[in-house]
Amino acid sequence: MQYVRPLHMEESSVAQKYTFGDQNTSDVTVLLKNWEDRPEVLYCHSTILVKKSKFFAEQLSNDHATRTKNDSTICIQVPCQGSQYDHYVKLLKLLYVSDDLVLESWDSVRTALGVLQASLTLHCNSIIESCVQYLEAVPWDEKEEEELLKVVPTLGPVATPILARIQPVDLNATKNIFISAIHFATSIERSFPPFAEELKTSAQEQVEYMLLEDEDTPLITVDEDVMSEARTGLGNIFATFETELSATPLDFEQSPEAAEQRVLQSLSDLEWMCGVLSKMEMLKDFVTGWAEISDKILAVVQDEKYSLGFWAVKVKVIEVVSKALDAIGYGSVVLPAPSRVHFLTTWLPYLRKMKPLLDLQSDSDESFAYKLDVDLCQNIEGAIISLILALPSDDQADIFGDWLQRTEQLKFPDLSEAFEVWCYRTKTAKRRLLVGLNGVGNSTVSLL
Repeated sequence: MQYVRPLHMEESSVAQKYTFGDQNTSDVTVLLKNWEDRPEVLYCHSTILVKKSKFFAEQLSNDHATRTKNDSTICIQVPCQGSQYDHYVKLLKLLYVSDDLVLESWDSVRTALGVLQASLTLHCNSIIESCVQYLEAVPWDEKEEEELLKVVPTLGPVATPILARIQPVDLNATKNIFISAIHFATSIERSFPPFAEELKTSAQEQVEYMLLEDEDTPLITVDEDVMSEARTGLGNIFATFETELSATPLDFEQSPEAAEQRVLQSLSDLEWMCGVLSKMEMLKDFVTGWAEISDKILAVVQDEKYSLGFWAVKVKVIEVVSKALDAIGYGSVVLPAPSRVHFLTTWLPYLRKMKPLLDLQSDSDESFAYKLDVDLCQNIEGAIISLILALPSDDQADIFGDWLQRTEQLKFPDLSEAFEVWCYRTKTAKRRLLVGLNGVGNSTVSLL
């Protein structure tokens, strides 16, 4: 039986007969422009060039090449810019390497991309395949990715596999990833290993990123499945928070710092979820849930046991309340008037009490880190004023009556602006009423 040598062994044996740049055995010279834009002569072999490159095969078969002066060597000029010189030289050297070893020769994304461009010009199919395989598989840094995104789309279908990792994902797949991320970010318990907190933080960051508004097409469509998972996640976080609140008295006795940290973490998760729900137009779920447990929260943070501590939690509670007040006050969340009144009257005394306490602590201790931010106070004040002015006038009167009696707490929140508006409205309302009563035969009372 006759032995047939594998093709790659034949190629290898042919390549081993010749060495790139060997002038003694060369029968073809390739002319390239170097970095200085001067012609550079490279000594090659027609047997190798014809087998590995359609460009050289056509040049040699159609007699497009020129002979040197002594006619013993054929000269082929390659259309190469000086900046591409190194890549073309690398390509010519690789033509002398067996196909099964080319993949091992790559040392960088930049080199492989440059050789790929040269290979496409010279129609070196085996080198093109190796370049594409390498670039598709290896990691890229940011600059390399930018270069690939700029160059690869110009190279045609043969290079398309390189960009597989950054192609648009099916919307259902994206939705499933988003739902999984929400589930993970809202279901981690404190009994999980420490690294789980890092994973949860990462999941939260990606959920926020996926919800960012895109100029063209939103990455996530908020449908019933997504909303259902978000509500489940919100319920999980509220349940965890309530559990932490209930355990606080006992935990505080064992370790005040650990107890505060656990409650603070739950509050931070709620604050994060509030931001997520605002992007999904589901903020009402958060505000309603927060209102339902407000009394329980206040019972803990105002307990005399924590009067000299728990400052981080107390401030974080104010920050979360400010988001709810902002949503209600500026109409992002629409609630009935009695619900708005109840929410405001529930939290207004706490805000009045905590602001001067925090200021006092800050004034007496320069290292005290929990003073309320000026912008936060202004935002709270603005939201409260907006909320009050949208209430029925009788409810406004009750709130202003209570405010005016608390001379020591008039400064924050300062309701002077809202009080002035109420006075003006009350006076003009009475004037409209008198005009209506005196208007004989006029069945319509003008509001102007």
